[in-house]
Amino acid sequence: MTRTVIRGGLVITATEEVEADVLVVDEQVAALGTPELAEQWLPGADAVLDAEGLYVIPGGVDGHTHMEMPFGGTSSADTFETGTRAAAWGGTTTIIDFAIQSIGGSAREGLDTWHAKAEGNCAVDYGFHLILSDVHDGSLAALDGLVGEGVTSFKLFMAYPGVFYSDDGRILRAMQRAAGNGALTMVHAENGIAIDVLVQQALAAGRTDPREHGRVRHPLLEAEATHRAIQLARVAGAPLYVVHVSAAEALDELVRARDTGIPVFGETCPQYLFLTVDELSRPGFEGAKYVCSTPLRPEEHQRELWRGLRTDDLSVVATDHCPFCFASQKELGLGDFSKIPNGMPGVEHRLDLLHQGVVDGRLSRRRWVELASTTPARMFGLHPRKGTIAPGSDADVVLYDPRAEHVLSAGTHHMNVDYNPYEGRTVTGAVRTVLSRGRVILDGGEYRGRPGHGRFLRRDTCGYLT
Repeated sequence: MTRTVIRGGLVITATEEVEADVLVVDEQVAALGTPELAEQWLPGADAVLDAEGLYVIPGGVDGHTHMEMPFGGTSSADTFETGTRAAAWGGTTTIIDFAIQSIGGSAREGLDTWHAKAEGNCAVDYGFHLILSDVHDGSLAALDGLVGEGVTSFKLFMAYPGVFYSDDGRILRAMQRAAGNGALTMVHAENGIAIDVLVQQALAAGRTDPREHGRVRHPLLEAEATHRAIQLARVAGAPLYVVHVSAAEALDELVRARDTGIPVFGETCPQYLFLTVDELSRPGFEGAKYVCSTPLRPEEHQRELWRGLRTDDLSVVATDHCPFCFASQKELGLGDFSKIPNGMPGVEHRLDLLHQGVVDGRLSRRRWVELASTTPARMFGLHPRKGTIAPGSDADVVLYDPRAEHVLSAGTHHMNVDYNPYEGRTVTGAVRTVLSRGRVILDGGEYRGRPGHGRFLRRDTCGYLT
């Protein structure tokens, strides 16, 4: 039995802030107590961690990552080993990645492929969603079994015709299946058919630069698809989770649905809160670094997204971490913006960027923890094992220094990518120590983790639907 005592910190969860000491026994939180009570824990303790002046928060849960993801003739640059190590550096102790069913392949084959990629390589715990690329009787039937194995959410695309795209009929059938087996349907909501028309028109007119990516993926085409996804979910009687919401008009669709009691949830990402479409117009080909989908939007959309986070019309901040190196991968789109691999790095910076929102007065400390840890844990069937600090929860704990300033840079980050979209940005707040299931995997700038420490998580169904 291993005993660790965390002393002198401010414990922050989604529901309370309390000065308390934390007792960790083996892999779980055993107790919270006053300093006087904690004195009784010290004899025989294997380690005592000093959290004086620090926040003690649950480890981050990033519900949207893409490690080793094939896309656009290449694959995302972070492996499960490098990507989960970077997550740990940023205070994230759980990721949920996307296993991909290939067109013509089975759901089972897709999941088995991702299990093989991740097993023995992850520094932190992980789970899987399933990307359902080929909706047919066989793949729909397989979903029931996958839910029983703890893969309780699947994703459909209204974008990328010929790659991941599903038409409305297939989406409806999948949602109907989810209504019966308790799964949560996730949707990438953009009108891919209309976007492809605009892409071809732009290229035909000789408009090939990265800035065109933001123009052809119009905010109204995100809003239209969001509206359509909501109506399909209503017809099916299924809950809906809309990923990477970037446009104010799409958020409006979520607000209207939620105001009438429809079980619809929205996710946004740090890039939409801190970066704007102007990045796509950087000189030369530099704008390619900022190509992601949904795309970055004008600054006025940021204000609405922050408001949505405060009002809970947006429930989760995930990263959509999907890094492609500029020199060898983004440059595949030189002369044709539509061939730039879509995605940006971010798994290492989510906690710090959201804390900057606290520093700037946009979020409370408890809302920070709720968005980064507690709500994604509940949303994806991991709470109270993950997402809180309470007796019986996994001892995924971060000691966080709210006053430490540091500069985000490719020169210091740990993601396996050759640029940083936030290059030169100073943030206030930094991870000091990270425990994953009771084991210190990062402390004071020293990485102590290892591949294979992370375990696959069998998830329950969405905690907001029971």
